[in-house]
Amino acid sequence: MAGDEEERTSDQSSQGPPQPEMDTLVPTREDRYRNGAASHSPTTPTSGISQMSHVYYEDPEETTCGWGPFSPACCQFFANPKAILFFLSWLAFTQGMVVNGFVNVVITTIEKRFSLQSSDTGLIASCYDIASVLCLVVVSYLGGTGRKPRWLGCGAIIMGLGSLVFALPHFLTASYQYQSIGVQSTCSVDANSTDMCLLDDKLLSNYKYLHMLGQLLHGMGATPLYTLGVTYLDENVKATYSSVYLGVFYGLSLIGPAAGYLMGSQFLGFFTELTSTDITPDHPLWVGAWWVGFLLAAIMSWAVAIPILGYPKSLPGSLRHRMMRESEVHAAANNTKANDPEFGRSLKDLPKSILYLLKNPTFMFLNLAGATEGTLITGFSTFGPKFLESQFGLSASSASMLMGFVVVPGAGGGAILGGVLVNRLRLKCVGIIRYCLAFSLVGLVGCFVFLLQCNNVPFAGVNTSYMGLNKTTSFSLTSTCNADCHCSRDRYDPVCGNDNTVYFSPCHAGCGDLATQSDSKMYANCSCIAPDPFGNVTTAVPGKCTPECAYLQPLFLGVLFIIILSMFLLSIPSLTATLRCVPDTQKSLAVGIQWILVRVLGTIPGPILFGAIIDQTCILWQEKCGEEGSCYQYENAELSKWMLIPAIIYKFLSTMWFALALFSYKPPKSPHSPNDVDSGLADEEVEIKVTTL
Repeated sequence: MAGDEEERTSDQSSQGPPQPEMDTLVPTREDRYRNGAASHSPTTPTSGISQMSHVYYEDPEETTCGWGPFSPACCQFFANPKAILFFLSWLAFTQGMVVNGFVNVVITTIEKRFSLQSSDTGLIASCYDIASVLCLVVVSYLGGTGRKPRWLGCGAIIMGLGSLVFALPHFLTASYQYQSIGVQSTCSVDANSTDMCLLDDKLLSNYKYLHMLGQLLHGMGATPLYTLGVTYLDENVKATYSSVYLGVFYGLSLIGPAAGYLMGSQFLGFFTELTSTDITPDHPLWVGAWWVGFLLAAIMSWAVAIPILGYPKSLPGSLRHRMMRESEVHAAANNTKANDPEFGRSLKDLPKSILYLLKNPTFMFLNLAGATEGTLITGFSTFGPKFLESQFGLSASSASMLMGFVVVPGAGGGAILGGVLVNRLRLKCVGIIRYCLAFSLVGLVGCFVFLLQCNNVPFAGVNTSYMGLNKTTSFSLTSTCNADCHCSRDRYDPVCGNDNTVYFSPCHAGCGDLATQSDSKMYANCSCIAPDPFGNVTTAVPGKCTPECAYLQPLFLGVLFIIILSMFLLSIPSLTATLRCVPDTQKSLAVGIQWILVRVLGTIPGPILFGAIIDQTCILWQEKCGEEGSCYQYENAELSKWMLIPAIIYKFLSTMWFALALFSYKPPKSPHSPNDVDSGLADEEVEIKVTTL
């Protein structure tokens, strides 16, 4: 008791005239800044800090877990960085699983189910980032000075609602109908000439607006996670552990898409109506249960929202971590008013805050690098499974599973390893940017893997003629061998002839008979298939022919893994460099502005750009009710070329932006450590006193 009295007396004498007891026990923010933060101003020599011991005060009301007045003692066990890392990683895992996993996996399936084009699904994917852009400034600015966990918990609830809305079209439409394999598709039936166009078929494409709304809600809900969530973790851990925590956080957010790919591919193995059917997942008309994953994501989002909403404004001990940090703010931004902890607490400071950040060249170049990387990441992740399907003749579920096998170790491992490397090497801002530049060059070289390609399997009437009867470069699905069959253009039911050529349907192959052998079906007496030299009966089996380039698949996937690994090895270090080159009071806003620029310049146009490019390589479109629907067949050579060109351009720009960020960065002067190795205050140099009322 006597020691406490002496400490209070000493504290009062150092602050001027005696104050009321309440003010002595709980200093205001201005007192804390004057007594503590001022002594750790960036302009104060670090050598002076090491010779002093300071006392800082934390308000227990701002460090206690609870939901309003309900603050049980057992909940305080979770008031630590590891616990909040667990819950935020859970939410990040769920977000990545649904937005970057399930959505990308079901792209080709919803194209088929709702008669959509790649440009439509590209816009659906971009709606997530559009919503983020609209919300980022308000959330990062106002949420940055408020109770961040409340914003994070509300975001989780909205994100769960978005997953539910995305799955709604399955429950609002009629059951999926397809042309069953049977005699209805053969040449001998006159009904082939009748094209059926139902009202539901005309309205199917309108359900894309519900998908867009679901993605908009996903974007709104995830906005606090990658702005306020990142800064909340950074504020509540030591500077030397920040990159590790962020690495785990982003690593799980990137393992989420991998889990989404793997689980989504399994869900697509079940028929969308969850009933038995006479076609298999390898059949082009198959539509898997694309909607199941979104219901799972909604439940997971709502479940984690409850504990996150109970977290306090800051965790116990967070004040010590903030005071221990050595400034690494870009020198030009080091003497601005933004270093004042009271700056940015009102909207009137917003224009000045933004102006300070825009004048920070290192911050801006890192943003541009992030935008170019974001373009490629979203483009590859959205249409990567489609590329594998077309090039290697895979089913939607198989392509998604292979993409997941590449993404799991590449993205998740790269993010975690990137954070660990920065921590182990104790890199400061200059060293981190050099690190990012090196791995950007690795990714640039790897992009040349898109020079590998599989030749298209011959498709009669699309890229080759029927039996060599048509020698021109203008092809048609109708030929003399099937003209009398009056085949329907609406009934897409591809078959592979024994001449290793794909035909639009058994009718277009001129097949007159259907034979059933055990569980398999075979069409025979096909007039459009050239007979072999031995005069055997011409036959065809359901499905497309398999391309003869399976040997290229492991090589392509191996190099693709290296590209993804290099991209995510620099993702966390790049974010760490961004947080270190701006003042503490502007970190939330800086992350918000960075994500706005990354989205506006990168992740929003990325899927739209790649979708439009992929549509240009389509050589056979679905025709339903007089309108073009989804694409049935792509030209593989053109598809590879138009994946290569933007990949090389954007990786070159990314490398250039990292180089400019390195050359423009001017570190603050520090008398005791080199510019590329981190060093901070020791734990014993800072004393924390927690007040109780």
